[in-house]
Amino acid sequence: MNLITEAKLEEYSISVKQSYKSINDSLREFRSESKFLKTKIFLSHKHDELKQLESAISFLNSQGVSVYVDWLDEGMPKTTSGSTAERIKEKIKENDKFILLATEGAINSKWCNWELGLGDAEKYIDNIALLPIKRDYYDFSGSEYLHIYPYIIILNYSQYFEGNYRNSGSYVVYPNNISNGNKKVVPLENWLKK
Repeated sequence: MNLITEAKLEEYSISVKQSYKSINDSLREFRSESKFLKTKIFLSHKHDELKQLESAISFLNSQGVSVYVDWLDEGMPKTTSGSTAERIKEKIKENDKFILLATEGAINSKWCNWELGLGDAEKYIDNIALLPIKRDYYDFSGSEYLHIYPYIIILNYSQYFEGNYRNSGSYVVYPNNISNGNKKVVPLENWLKK
């Protein structure tokens, strides 16, 4: 599985840092924009990985989508409880797509794995994806179940990838077993509109 480096993803947050707005301000401003025909994404993430979260949100915002982040939800209980879990279940169902910001910390998080299970039940296979982020050179050993999900990649330059020449850009890559042994590759923009 191709993993996106933290440095590559961080490039998308440069515009946020240049006009420096906090992540909360950026999300609130984006939420107040017109939601007409915008794809709504539930972004599952590890709460203490704010740098990666900011970069992922900037990346997704550049795609013209609406991103739901649970800790900015005013309807979320102030302390974690069963009501928190109910609210998260409701929001996963309500949003069009589910994306797991698949950092090493998120993969090891009980909450993120629980959310992924809910996303699997509600969105599998065409409306769920991993955004796999690596710090160095780790893989998903010990979490091989993640290989059954589509994942997002960023090609830095035009290249031959998964059987075809592809332009630089972002793509969703489906697992081998979905398309008779060949990986189905869809431009991220098209996946978001579907």
